[in-house]
This record gives sequence, C-alpha cells and structure tokens, in this order.
Amino acid sequence: MGLFKSREERRIESEMKIRQGIRAIERSIRQQEKFQEDFIKNAQHARKIGDNSQYLFIRSALKKTAALKKVLERQLLGIKNAMLIHQQAEASRTFAESMNVMAAEIARIFGEMDLAKTQAQWEKAVVQAGSMEERMEIFLESMEQGAIAGSQSVNDAIVSDEEIDRMIEADVVAAEKAELGKLDQLESEISRELGVSRQKD
Repeated sequence: MGLFKSREERRIESEMKIRQGIRAIERSIRQQEKFQEDFIKNAQHARKIGDNSQYLFIRSALKKTAALKKVLERQLLGIKNAMLIHQQAEASRTFAESMNVMAAEIARIFGEMDLAKTQAQWEKAVVQAGSMEERMEIFLESMEQGAIAGSQSVNDAIVSDEEIDRMIEADVVAAEKAELGKLDQLESEISRELGVSRQKD
C-alpha cells in the first residue's frame, strides 16, 4: 500500500469504519435488550419472594438499562441519517466535478473567454462539495462524543419510573395469561379423557 491514498480509497475506508460503528451499536442494543429481559425477570422474582430492597435495586438497574438502550437507538438513527446525507453530498460532488470538466472542455473547444466565469463557478461548487465531507466527519465525531457523555449520566427524563413499572407489569400479565392458557388446555384434556372413559363404560 502506498503512502498516499486516493480519494476513492479514503472514501471506502471511511465507509467501512462507519458500517463497523453501526454494527457495534446494533450489538450493544441487542445486549441491552437481553439485560432488560433479565432484569425484568429478576424484579418479578424479587417481588414474588417479598424482597423489596432487591426489587428497588433491580428496578433502578432496569431504568438505567432502558435509558442506555434509548440513547443507543438515537445514536444509530443519527448515524444512519448522517450516512444518507454523506451519500447525497458525494452524489452532488460527482455531478459538480463532471460539470466542471464539461465546462472546461467547452471553453477549450470554442475558446470563449466568457466560459471562464462558468468554470470558476463549477470549481467553487467542487470545493464546497469537498468541504461538505469534512463537515460530515466533524458531525459524526460530535455525535460520538455526545453519545459517550449521554451514556455516562442517565437522565430520569429519558425513561420514567412509570415506564419501568409498565415493563415489569406487562411481563407479569403475560406470564399469568400463559399459565391460565396451560390450565385451560389441561382442563380440556381431562374432559376429553373423562368423555372417552365414559363411552367405554
């Protein structure tokens, strides 16, 4: 590999890093979802055995986990939007460069000095498109720094106590419904068995 990379090589390298970052955030979100499920089960168990101090501790951990998951989801959305803007900027730069070449070629063929102004305008557009890429990288860096700061201090406003209670209660209700469904199925099987034995008698 040479000391100097072409613009296309730098673009591909930058895109790979961004995609790696997206995959890392997606993995973190899945991990937080697993933690969330485990904390909900533990909170339900603590409530079942009447351990209120453990319940409150787990509830606090669940709240932090849910808040971190929301922060990561916002990061992921931000990076995906930034990628779209970056792709739009690349398309605009390609167009501007093509038009610049065309303007220069027309000026060369016809030898019209009036086209020098047009060429200068297109060159300015190319410079602006190039600075867009730099601004995009600065934007992504500021997003990462903001995400780190956000994950260090979990704000109560991100996830309310009521949301945490609803998450725990929803799983309790779902578990109760599942148990009732099993009882109904068992009752149906017993009724069928009794019906078969009566027919034999």
